[in-house]
Amino acid sequence: MPDITLTTLQSLKQKGEKITMLTCYDATFAHTCCQAGVEVLLVGDSLGMVLQGHDSTLPVTTADMAYHVAAVKRGNQGALILADLPFMAYATTEQALNNSAQLMQAGAHMVKVEGAVWLAESIRLLAERGVPVCAHMGLTPQAVNILGGYKVQGRNENQARQMRADAIALEQAGAAMLLLECVPSELAAEITQAVKIPVIGIGAGSATDGQVLVMHDMLGLSLTGRAPKFVKNFMEGQDSIQAAFSAYVAEVKAGTFPGVEHGFSA
Repeated sequence: MPDITLTTLQSLKQKGEKITMLTCYDATFAHTCCQAGVEVLLVGDSLGMVLQGHDSTLPVTTADMAYHVAAVKRGNQGALILADLPFMAYATTEQALNNSAQLMQAGAHMVKVEGAVWLAESIRLLAERGVPVCAHMGLTPQAVNILGGYKVQGRNENQARQMRADAIALEQAGAAMLLLECVPSELAAEITQAVKIPVIGIGAGSATDGQVLVMHDMLGLSLTGRAPKFVKNFMEGQDSIQAAFSAYVAEVKAGTFPGVEHGFSA
């Protein structure tokens, strides 16, 4: 796989070819994902739940993230590495700059922050200093205690209107990519059309420019035994993890995943 860059992702959006992303936390799985053609490896703070066993992402530190970014970089073979800035690591612009520097120096090509228009100044400063930013909107797991749980966001018209406006504002601030989580499919489609940057969905329907899943979820692995509605078990019918990753890439590229059953309505 040739090296994937922001220019690559922008070109895929313009051509209408879907972008594939999976979470990844170590060198071996990075290698395996790349062999299957996954274009973006998300070193997510989801590691707090799937690797560390916490009940949320909140305990994850920047040091944890840098460790796993470095591990993924060693196994990477051309994918773009996207790394989460963890809880409270970007509460101020100074923290955003310092913690982003640590993740970029560990091997990330882009950082991801959760929130809305209040992120605009930090995104602008990071972009000016050579740090591409993905803005994560909708269900933002770091704000789970504010949101009252893991709930679909943007179902009422006021929320939807604000989310559309925030997406445009963050693009104007310099965001290089958006990620929409647990957003009604119609709203996600509207936002994808409203911005020029790539939009990745998880529980946001099939009209976004690409898809992401937590790797453990799509392999049928769970500490709770309950998979979110937007997850498909790609290990079913496959004889290897490599084949499961390849099936995921193929279905995202073909537009057959996610199906209507994996999305949410307003």
